[in-house]
Amino acid sequence: MRIYLACTIRGDRAGLHAARTIADRLQRHGHEVVTTHLLADDVEAAESQLTEEEVYRRDIERLSTCDVLVAEASGSSYGVGFEVGYVLGRARHTGQQIVILYDAHRRDTISRMITGNCDAVCCTTFGYRSIEEATAYIDRHFAVSPT
Repeated sequence: MRIYLACTIRGDRAGLHAARTIADRLQRHGHEVVTTHLLADDVEAAESQLTEEEVYRRDIERLSTCDVLVAEASGSSYGVGFEVGYVLGRARHTGQQIVILYDAHRRDTISRMITGNCDAVCCTTFGYRSIEEATAYIDRHFAVSPT
């Protein structure tokens, strides 16, 4: 699957370790993660080489063509909320799926639009209590069955 992994870039990067772990696990299962560049320590400097319009166009293209949006939503971020809303608004027509993961210990600091998401058709929301729990979730839901 082609996966867009959303995580905070300019906001609170508290979920960065989890996002890196999630990306690694998804790739181990054979999936293409199209946003691994967002996990670099110097992502802000690298992204500043592009205009805002270039970033928008690139990311909309990737969001439009991904099979699944996996959002690590533990940090406060308008961008992650935008990405989730964009794909969720189209998902019933495109067949795309959304998986929102967040650190359950930070629940009180995360938007209630994220933690309260109850779209049972296109979106799954999971609050993990440890990195191991997040990885186990990825293993259960993204392991590719042998054919």
